[in-house]
Amino acid sequence: MVPDSNERLSLNSSTMYSNSSAPNKENDVRIPKHGDNSVSYVPSSPAIPPVDSSPNSTSSIKEDPNVIISIPPPVSNTSSTEVYSSPVHKQDDKSNQMQGHVPSLSHSSPTTTTHNRHKTPQAPTSEVITIAEMNALLLQSRVAYQSMKPQWSSVVDQELLRAKLQIENAPIMSDPSLYAPLYRNVSMFKRSYELMEEMLKVYIYKEGQKPIVHQPVLKGIYASEGWFMKQLEGNKKFVTKNARKAHLFYLPFSSRMLEETLYVPNSHSHKNLIQFLRNYLDVIKGKHPFWNRTGGADHFLVACHDWAPSETRRIMASCIRALCNADVKEGFVFGKDVSLPETYVRSAQKPLRNIGGKPPSKRSILAFFAGNMHGYVRPILLQHWGNKDPDMRIFGPMPHVKGNMNYIQHMRSSKYCICAKGYEVNSPRVVEAIFYECVPVIISDNFVPPFFETLNWESFAVFVLEKDIPNLKDILLSIPERRYWQMQMRVKKVQQHFLWHSRPVKYDIFHMILHSIWFNRVFQINPR
Repeated sequence: MVPDSNERLSLNSSTMYSNSSAPNKENDVRIPKHGDNSVSYVPSSPAIPPVDSSPNSTSSIKEDPNVIISIPPPVSNTSSTEVYSSPVHKQDDKSNQMQGHVPSLSHSSPTTTTHNRHKTPQAPTSEVITIAEMNALLLQSRVAYQSMKPQWSSVVDQELLRAKLQIENAPIMSDPSLYAPLYRNVSMFKRSYELMEEMLKVYIYKEGQKPIVHQPVLKGIYASEGWFMKQLEGNKKFVTKNARKAHLFYLPFSSRMLEETLYVPNSHSHKNLIQFLRNYLDVIKGKHPFWNRTGGADHFLVACHDWAPSETRRIMASCIRALCNADVKEGFVFGKDVSLPETYVRSAQKPLRNIGGKPPSKRSILAFFAGNMHGYVRPILLQHWGNKDPDMRIFGPMPHVKGNMNYIQHMRSSKYCICAKGYEVNSPRVVEAIFYECVPVIISDNFVPPFFETLNWESFAVFVLEKDIPNLKDILLSIPERRYWQMQMRVKKVQQHFLWHSRPVKYDIFHMILHSIWFNRVFQINPR
């Protein structure tokens, strides 16, 4: 598809984006310039179609009697389109961080511990990569990034090449369940998703035993990796037992259980965790030819713990890494890696409990945030806005007082939900805001939003640079009411992509994670 000539230059006129109507003053947003009192127009990007626009646009782990993966001994102490000028972030606090220790909501995983943060908070000194620049990097990756040529050819390579050609030449398609402005290119997404359903086969390595391998954690902050593992391992459609027919190979370890099992409290060292992964991978390389054929390019991992990027950066650098901590400054590779949504699951039996929120007209709070003061951004947010403005409900840990509005009620009653980074760029609040139908305001520099290769995040979320926290209220008030209503409507429509179901359903978060991995593999294929 050829993009409309009126699309923003930052979209790079790529077929990765959907057509949209021309921008106009009604859809432009007045943005206060940082450091002065002047106001300038920043055209929305892409242009905002009318609300009714058409959807067209242990000491060892034994995997078999003959092979043992040794666990190393413990280590002792040794804008783009619509960026509302603001700061950058890293990941969120983990145990109970979302609610700021609100007792009624603190149903985190029983394995959750308090030794998952060991960084000294400090402001970043490196350059910020904006959403506009991320869009450009993504587009460049489609041209520049390719995996190594396989050592020998395979039928699956040709199948992926045919799929790539069909996706690139996808006809204009319509699907009432897909609202076009939410996507970079809805027709390409739909065709890619259909081909995934028709073709994709995944081989899951059987090597490794619990708890690090094959043991999903289904509650708490790191639940995304556990739910994905459980649902893929139980899937008969995509999983194959014949590895030679597989387009993708899954490394089914849990980064959460890796930390829970092997990390030595207060050691501030990941060496034994990394060594475990190296040993695990060595076993797979020794028993199977598949990693060596492609250099690991057709292998993938799904990891939500903060440390996953550093633990896998070298030994698993060539494979597709689906990471919650999707930080451009920590080795996230556009066109290869996938931003994994961080989801706080309170009830493994009822993951959709309490979903939804009030309609826009009954959301009386302009902006809301509550949470522990992890990292450097949240203290700044609290310093500027805590208890200073009735429209800005910005709190630290929320006290649980009978009769007061709790965390969930606040999210359901707010127009904008502030998703401020904690220690790392990612935050479960991003998905939580969507869950409660609140427009996400992402304050986390260099954070790559989930499903970035597919979704047009600027159509339903606000991005504020960390340095612009002092201007936060002015930025939000500068967004026209019509634009807010439009974004809120789109949040409701995109919600289907961020929901866990006891059994996966079409277009849900399980399928979207798998699709992002599939999509990146298709577009990085380098035939022999």
